[in-house]
Amino acid sequence: MKNMDQIELLKKGALELGVALDDSQAAAFLTYLRELKVWNKKINLTAIEDEKDIIIKHFLDSLTPFGLFSEVRSVLDMGAGAGFPGIPLKIAMPELRLTLLDSVEKKVNFMKHIIRTLGLKGAEAIAGRAEAPDLAYRLAGSFDCVISRAFTELPAFMTLGLPYLRPGGMLLAMKGPAVAEEINALGVMKGVLPPESFEVAVPFSDRKTTLVVIRKV
Repeated sequence: MKNMDQIELLKKGALELGVALDDSQAAAFLTYLRELKVWNKKINLTAIEDEKDIIIKHFLDSLTPFGLFSEVRSVLDMGAGAGFPGIPLKIAMPELRLTLLDSVEKKVNFMKHIIRTLGLKGAEAIAGRAEAPDLAYRLAGSFDCVISRAFTELPAFMTLGLPYLRPGGMLLAMKGPAVAEEINALGVMKGVLPPESFEVAVPFSDRKTTLVVIRKV
């Protein structure tokens, strides 16, 4: 795809999700795309290699939670991998304070490279596991939102994510359409409101992303 075609796809798709990207934000996504393809030859970041598919299945899919972020100022992306959804959300909302967490150091090095390359202020990438006591202690109650995309099943995500949330904050799991069993597996939950789910269509695809929200009391 030519750069102008990529920019048009990004801007149109983002607008369908309520995100108005300016030229500098679109350029940041193209740089991210280029660096992802370069690094993907050295380390396994994504199985998706087609540029159009990366834009739709990674970048635009990562923006599907945008409508739930009106009061979110700080985000922990748990199991961030190559930076999805945290970095696309940060590009779209520069004011977000973003922490990216992954246990694979090579992936964290890539995310750090993207943060430096794009000049993303208020963003950091950490190598570690969410269940690590020192990390949980240091970052306890620090975030308005803990988000994950294809990270783990809901019961485990809730156990791992809740300690990092401030009261009133939300766990947000990005899932496929078949999520009912995971929601049912949550059972009786203490300290949180009942889960809510929202389906958001991913532009230029037949995919719908289910956003499962659990708010901490």
